[in-house]
Amino acid sequence: MNLPESNRSVLRRTAEALLIGAAGGGAASLVGMPAALISGSVLAVAAAAIAGRPLMIPPPLARGVFVVIGMALGAIVTPETLRGFAAYPLTLLLLAVSTYGMIAATTFYLYKVHRWDPLSALFGASPGALAQVMAMAAETDAEMRAIVIVQTIRVVMLTVGVPSGLELFGLADLPVIRGPVGTTAAPLDLLLLVVASLVPALILHRLRFSGGWLFGAMLGSALLHGSGVVHGTLPGWLVSVTVIALGAITGARFANTSLRMLLVFLRAAFGSFAVAITVAAAFMVAVAWVVDERPANIVIAFVPGAQDTMMVLALALHLDPVFVAVHQIARYLIVSASIPVIAGTLRARLTKR
Repeated sequence: MNLPESNRSVLRRTAEALLIGAAGGGAASLVGMPAALISGSVLAVAAAAIAGRPLMIPPPLARGVFVVIGMALGAIVTPETLRGFAAYPLTLLLLAVSTYGMIAATTFYLYKVHRWDPLSALFGASPGALAQVMAMAAETDAEMRAIVIVQTIRVVMLTVGVPSGLELFGLADLPVIRGPVGTTAAPLDLLLLVVASLVPALILHRLRFSGGWLFGAMLGSALLHGSGVVHGTLPGWLVSVTVIALGAITGARFANTSLRMLLVFLRAAFGSFAVAITVAAAFMVAVAWVVDERPANIVIAFVPGAQDTMMVLALALHLDPVFVAVHQIARYLIVSASIPVIAGTLRARLTKR
């Protein structure tokens, strides 16, 4: 059966975007780039789009990517991590205040200093949850190119800078970073996970909840994993493919971006990073003053880096993995739950104007 020319064009452009994203993610993994699959995919597809390639990921495929990413992210909530939340009430409270402080200060900075629109400023200010932010921003009219640059610069600087800084001050040895390995769930668990994730994703999408496909799937997955009903995660190859696809979705938004515009976005990236890390550092000092905890543990737990990378760093640096994991997961949950709500409120207010 022959497909219409328009459909063949969509398939060609989609296949090209995914292949370029896979090549970029693979190359980034080989050189040890932070958040390699998504960062490499974004950079490679963005470069091709800036060079004039007509790349795209069609909306139905993008929604499927968001659902799978949400299912994978929800798997970090386990009975063990839920029990860990009860062990650190004071530092978790300070973490929550720190997280909202970073969101407010960085959003204000991007909005006032760089004149970003409120929604783009919010997504650019998110202290972590890179995949969720990209997915949510992709469903709105936010300035995707600016958000990607700001978020990528933050992840790279923290992942490279934090272990180097700790080593400089004699607080830890420089680690060799390796990715965590999870156990694939049993077939029946996977089927239950798919159903339980799709239902809330579809409901939230119909309710026009910002990032509904991803957040709904993440909610369903978190409930199953947190209650202990489902054990294990999605197959690693599937998660890797969808992360690369998410990078391709994001990178394709860089079409018609000039070098001058990129430089403007880089200024915003370094400025917003300085604001966020200043707020985080202030709370690290406060935590070190009120609790008896190793400074390196506090730094890795409170720094707004990629959550999975920070937990791997804790293991590699021989720090307290429970303390770090509980706080990193808590920040991830705070950001994941708050950003869609704040974004929805902003969109409603902007629509009324």
